[in-house]
Amino acid sequence: MIHTWFRQHFVRSIAGALLVLFVTSVFPGQNARGQTGSDLAAVKQQADQLISAEKFTEALPLIERVLTAEPGNAHFQFNLGFALIGQGTVTKEPAERKAIRIRARNAFIKARDLGEKAPVLDAVIEGLPADGSDTNGFSPNAQVNDLMNGAEALFSQGKLDEALLGYQRALELEPKLYYAALFCGDVFTQKGDFPSAEIWYQKAIAIDPNRETAYRYSATPLMKQQKYELARDRYIEAFIAEPFSKFSVAGLNQWSQVTKTPIANPNVDIPVEVKIDDKGEMQINMTANMSGGGNDGVGAWILYGGTRIEWHKQKFAATFPSEKVYRHSLAEESDALRSVISMATSDKKVKVLNASLAKLKQLNDAGLLESYILLARADDGIAQDYPAYRDKNRDKLRRYVLLYVMAAGGK
Repeated sequence: MIHTWFRQHFVRSIAGALLVLFVTSVFPGQNARGQTGSDLAAVKQQADQLISAEKFTEALPLIERVLTAEPGNAHFQFNLGFALIGQGTVTKEPAERKAIRIRARNAFIKARDLGEKAPVLDAVIEGLPADGSDTNGFSPNAQVNDLMNGAEALFSQGKLDEALLGYQRALELEPKLYYAALFCGDVFTQKGDFPSAEIWYQKAIAIDPNRETAYRYSATPLMKQQKYELARDRYIEAFIAEPFSKFSVAGLNQWSQVTKTPIANPNVDIPVEVKIDDKGEMQINMTANMSGGGNDGVGAWILYGGTRIEWHKQKFAATFPSEKVYRHSLAEESDALRSVISMATSDKKVKVLNASLAKLKQLNDAGLLESYILLARADDGIAQDYPAYRDKNRDKLRRYVLLYVMAAGGK
């Protein structure tokens, strides 16, 4: 779920938020054809420094020099994509700008094919339209939109103070313009003024606390200062704001890689497959033997399918009278899992719950079963229930991510 606007403008700030950490740990050392290794190494270093400084237009010719010598260099194919997006912000002719964006997307795809593992890469590729098309811009107000586009072009050239004036002027005209406040924060991050960056990121968060971007970008200064626990909390807030965005997931993965801390949802095996056939009937398939021993609770899974069939036939319509078409809901999934937990724990023949049932019971006892379902098992139907749950239960979502996801699935 990537904002339509973000498809056009996200790469400039992604570079500052993630690449600045990435380039310090990944530096290719291949020798080049046509120039000495030391010459090319100097070009590589300068190009990486320019990308880190978000001076994309200056970096572009240097990156192209490297790739002429080393077309298979995944790191510089990755950097090429960022540099091209930066070049696109200063390109006025629409057809040329479109061609640049297509080339940028292809560079990211090639980087991935060559083995680039940056956490944000898949999200970047997904966020760029394959046809290189323009999107709706920053604002329906033409003056504001022009100010933002002009500021973006200045930022891509490293003209930070001039860019800042443009963003601030746009925000004066449109006080709820999220990306104007966000990009002011980026300017101060790039200038190394982290306290001022934090002020502006918090202004963006206040404008829209349900967008992940400002939380995630605000983690960058904290990561640079090695304040890893504080950065972790910002990445968690980004994930809670938009858990189905590849960008918020990439933020968690970035933190995990830098801190060498494994992250994961709890490992729960649900031995039941549920499908809707061509006739609209729900089909249940048990993928485990329910007749064995009976002393670990596995037989209780028979209730999972039965509960879901009941929801499909009647409970969904009764629970969601305004919705005319059945969907898999959070209420259905939590009801089905709780029915299994209840049966397994009340069966006197059960001596010790198997690992999956024990984990589900632990989550349920902690009041975090819904959080687990939404953040680990959500399909398209369940995801529709997320905004309403998040609005009332941010604390539970936060607790689940901290105690389970950031602890490699929990104890």
